[in-house]
Amino acid sequence: MANVVVLGLTGTPDLWLVDFDAGTVTPIEPSGDTPLGQAENLRQAGLTIVKGVDVAVAASSASGVASGILDVE
Repeated sequence: MANVVVLGLTGTPDLWLVDFDAGTVTPIEPSGDTPLGQAENLRQAGLTIVKGVDVAVAASSASGVASGILDVE
């Protein structure tokens, strides 16, 4: 299995490709007629899509996460 994930934060239009092996985060713009583009269209309509990820938490700062603080609402 590849060590990449596509992320999008609620309330933002951007999608990001995170490559864990390379240690990179790259903005992506999927085409509307691809499966990822179709998923993006559903996301923009308010659907949350999760596949193959067992932990994902948005945080307000990296320093809070690094110090072990995790505020889950």
